[in-house]
Amino acid sequence: MNSVFVPDADDVPPEHALLVVDMKNYSQIPEAKMAPTRADLDDILSTVFVQCGISDAALLDSAVKDRGDGAIFVLPPRHAARLVDPLLGHLRLALERREQTRLASSPTIRLRTSIHVGPLAPPTHRGDAANDACRLVDSDAVRAAMTAAVDNGLYLAAVVSDPVFRRTVRAERTKTLTSRHLRQATARVEGKDGFQETCWLHVPGLPPSVLDPYLDTDPGQTLPTGAEGPGTPPGDTSAAAVKDDATAPVRQRGKATGKSRLIQVGRDYNTGPEQQS
Repeated sequence: MNSVFVPDADDVPPEHALLVVDMKNYSQIPEAKMAPTRADLDDILSTVFVQCGISDAALLDSAVKDRGDGAIFVLPPRHAARLVDPLLGHLRLALERREQTRLASSPTIRLRTSIHVGPLAPPTHRGDAANDACRLVDSDAVRAAMTAAVDNGLYLAAVVSDPVFRRTVRAERTKTLTSRHLRQATARVEGKDGFQETCWLHVPGLPPSVLDPYLDTDPGQTLPTGAEGPGTPPGDTSAAAVKDDATAPVRQRGKATGKSRLIQVGRDYNTGPEQQS
């Protein structure tokens, strides 16, 4: 006789990896262009998941109602390192390709993204881990990183929680990223006085030292050493050494709408060859 397992209220729920994406200035897109722009993002994310060897990455529309400007992806915790590397690199390239080929009438897609890991109660996957992942993507730290990205003609800014950093980058489970490629910071959210977490910022294509002028350095905080990015001459950490873009938009801070949908993906790991977009 088969029995259905019912978790005890005192049980700690199983851990999951979380990826949160949020489109910058989505609410400023003309209404007629919102759906096509979101469809472009969905296509990009689906392709990037496949490139990273994460299967079953189709958006599950039945999970939670789509609210437009963002999404929360819930995956098995074994995928945490893949979400950092190679996913962020693939996502950067995909956003750049879209920008190069989009029609002039199509809005640019710029993304803030957060990566976190923690316990979530099935089947709805509610819990503090999801709340913290959303706060990370809305934090002042990653908003500052997004401003630096925009100023340097880039389209992606990522924030990695400290637990993910320790389990993936510091544990050397990432293929190309090391501690030299991320900038330690403190994540805070306006109006959420109880939220203050160590985090790690990464703007693919930008040395982490370029983020320094955009951040409020905490008293006593030690910055990572050897922050030069790949291909940057030692000691040359200027933005111009990485990206020469005279058309970078004016620096601007924005507010997130806080709208997102919850999606579970990545049930199985695909060991086949990478697919190119």
